[in-house]
Amino acid sequence: MGKVNFCVDAGTSVVPEVTARAMVYELHISPKHAFEVCRALKGKKVEDAERYLEAVVEKKAVVPYKRHKQRVAHRRGLTKWYAGRYPVKASAEILKLVRSAKKNAEYKGLDAEDMRIWHMATKQGRTIRGIFPRAFGRASPKNTDTVTIELILREEGS
Repeated sequence: MGKVNFCVDAGTSVVPEVTARAMVYELHISPKHAFEVCRALKGKKVEDAERYLEAVVEKKAVVPYKRHKQRVAHRRGLTKWYAGRYPVKASAEILKLVRSAKKNAEYKGLDAEDMRIWHMATKQGRTIRGIFPRAFGRASPKNTDTVTIELILREEGS
């Protein structure tokens, strides 16, 4: 696996003294689900994001689907939007990432309660090739898409 950099340029907009960051590579989750969960979390405080993701995993809170919304059913509990889902697998993996970034902030000596999700993005990971056997000795591709997610937390007062 090659080196994966953050989307945000570290020299201009990210101040290392008030930020903490984390990244996970090649998660076996849906890229569409990961994108929508990241969009729902951006700008939230870390404690609120953890509570929200735990509620999504328990299927008590809905993630609004704003880009990938075709043939997505309406869900109760959404405000200002109609389509939503409960992406349990993606939410569980992103919850681990948020907790990792929170621990990185505590390690750097930052106040974890004042941290806010400043940047969160998904990237296409490696495609794992696979085959699905068919009749008469043929085969069809059965590929698995992976996702890389990056997260930058920033202190509220800065």
